[in-house]
Amino acid sequence: MARFLSSSPKSRAVLLGLCLFAVIPVAWAWGALGHRMVGELAERHLDPKAKAEVARLLAGEPDPTLAGVANWADDLRNTDPDRFKATSRWHYINAEGGGCGFDEARDCPDGNCVVSAIERQRAILADRSQPLAARRDALKFIVHFVGDAHQPMHAGDRDDAGGNRFQVSLRTPIEPEAYARKDYVDGVMGTNLHSIWDYYILRSRGLDLAAYSDRLDALPWPSYPAPSAHDVMPMAWAKESCRLIEARGLYPATHTMDHGYLDAQRPLAEQRIRQAAWRLAQVLNQALG
Repeated sequence: MARFLSSSPKSRAVLLGLCLFAVIPVAWAWGALGHRMVGELAERHLDPKAKAEVARLLAGEPDPTLAGVANWADDLRNTDPDRFKATSRWHYINAEGGGCGFDEARDCPDGNCVVSAIERQRAILADRSQPLAARRDALKFIVHFVGDAHQPMHAGDRDDAGGNRFQVSLRTPIEPEAYARKDYVDGVMGTNLHSIWDYYILRSRGLDLAAYSDRLDALPWPSYPAPSAHDVMPMAWAKESCRLIEARGLYPATHTMDHGYLDAQRPLAEQRIRQAAWRLAQVLNQALG
């Protein structure tokens, strides 16, 4: 980090951006765009019975679609802080033993990790004897958590809170989200690697939800009519995400970056969005179809 201690104006701006990271709230998700794309694409691949049950369960929601409820689990931070605090550990999994050999008994104490949360909410959703409100919330949790399990920074073994403590100075013309605008100085954003994956990689494509979803939906999808075992196994998705961190070099060699990193990693981010969407559709088709 010594290279940031120069007294030049440019270096001072970079250092300021990095220091400002300390007051940025911990990021939890793909960001609204990523989660909404997972929901939008998944809904396009539901079978008719599952689609009808989704519509029944979400009737009365402000936006009664999978995309419309995809960020609900994160929005609890503001709408129901106590519930968000109680469920905050459901968004990720860390391999306490190192590597990507997750162990549910060890890494999900009391069922508090994304893998256990998906399995638990899937059981509630599939149980027609459960109250409608419980099944509705289970659906909203599943839409979000399947997306989280496919975001590589939500499944790893590093001691940096999924990249939240890996400080990054990003030179970008992209305006940050509202909570972070105070940390955007002279075109340099003081942020962290987790936020780069949550927000900037997808946002830098410059497309809105509809256009981006159409672009990703136009790519080939699996042709088999029934899901493979891998498509409905949350632990397999988490291990997949974890292995990508090292295999695809998600941690940059420097703490300063520009859009070159975003451009290089975007194909992987888009692939994970599509995989999450396809697998979410398979999970819901099984549970509701």
